[in-house]
Amino acid sequence: MKDSQNIDSCSFCDIERKKHIKFIAGSKPDIFICDNCISNINKLISGDDNFALVNNEPEANKDFNQIAPKKLKEILDKYIIGQDMAKKSFCVGIYNHYKRINNKISNDKDDDTELSKSNILLIGPTGSGKTLMAQTMAKHLDVPLSITDATNLTEAGYVGEDVENVLTKLVQTADGDIEKAQKGIIFIDEIDKIARLGENRSITRDVSGEGVQQALLKIIEGSVVNIPPKGGRKHPNQDFLQIDTSNILFICGGSFDGIEQDILNRLGKSSVGFNTDNAKKISNLNIIEEIETQDLVSYGLIPELIGRLPVVTTLNKITQKDMEKILVEPKNSLIKQYIKLFSLDDVTLVFEKDAIKEIASIAIKRKVGARGLRTILENLMLDTMYNLPELKDHDVIISKESVIDNGSIKITNNKISTA
Repeated sequence: MKDSQNIDSCSFCDIERKKHIKFIAGSKPDIFICDNCISNINKLISGDDNFALVNNEPEANKDFNQIAPKKLKEILDKYIIGQDMAKKSFCVGIYNHYKRINNKISNDKDDDTELSKSNILLIGPTGSGKTLMAQTMAKHLDVPLSITDATNLTEAGYVGEDVENVLTKLVQTADGDIEKAQKGIIFIDEIDKIARLGENRSITRDVSGEGVQQALLKIIEGSVVNIPPKGGRKHPNQDFLQIDTSNILFICGGSFDGIEQDILNRLGKSSVGFNTDNAKKISNLNIIEEIETQDLVSYGLIPELIGRLPVVTTLNKITQKDMEKILVEPKNSLIKQYIKLFSLDDVTLVFEKDAIKEIASIAIKRKVGARGLRTILENLMLDTMYNLPELKDHDVIISKESVIDNGSIKITNNKISTA
């Protein structure tokens, strides 16, 4: 290794030496390679096509400052059908958050302007894509992601998980790398389930409601928190890890069942008696898109928590047309997965269009969102998959009748064209 003080720039990408960039010396004098080029070479060898340098900036800067919201949305479009406005708002929040981190790293000038965190609140029905949006973005940005169900969290001293355990999970996801965890994403699902018992304080102890919201305030806003390295409860004489949450992005998701009525009451409160015109205007609205802070407060979230989630994004209910597209269009759609699964046993799986429509119709009736599609397909093809090893060189054809009556799945020896 050479003296790092003599390093001026990377011999491959010409990036200048900075404190946060690591350099490795070559066997010849004045030959150095930065950690970003090493990462890109590994990606190239492994077949990952996302290795190109952007303006000769290192990957640490490129990921967080050079990827535009449009590019991020293009990534989401490959996996999530519809929800265009939600994806736009989500991508802008992601972009602004990591741009803020990059600004902290690279800003050497005296500047009193401090950028606030762009934590995100996702509101939408179950199975509409809230968790998938967070998972897809974390994978693309190559940052650790921790997913926690808010219903498991309680105030300190009560049975359940301490709020700090969400940080422990993030560190574990980052394989113990504190620095990497401090730039990760924490997704807290079912945030609506910890709404306090009412808009007015209740004499009943609400150990998994307002108390948890109060405990979340400190870590969401940004602070140095002591966490037990293996999770669980804190106790005396225990070693702790210190983690700074200032650069951790918090994404909270919830369905907020019934909040539409609060919104309707607010939108229609100026009407007296039967105001037909006002009622018609309200019926034409996508009610959840009209949500405001006061609606969330009425539902049971404390104003302090709402203030720490400045980016509020709403997702629409999934229609049957959306459900049909979800089955076939995304990069990892369920239909594509099952076709590949069957092909591993040299079996050709074909879904007719009417079958896809019927599967989507059943999912809509069950009101479980896209998450319920897998259950429907598993039940549909259980017997066929049980006998799959014996069906080599056969075709399995799923028709509308197959969906209605599982016993009518057609199996043939003759290869058919799927073009």
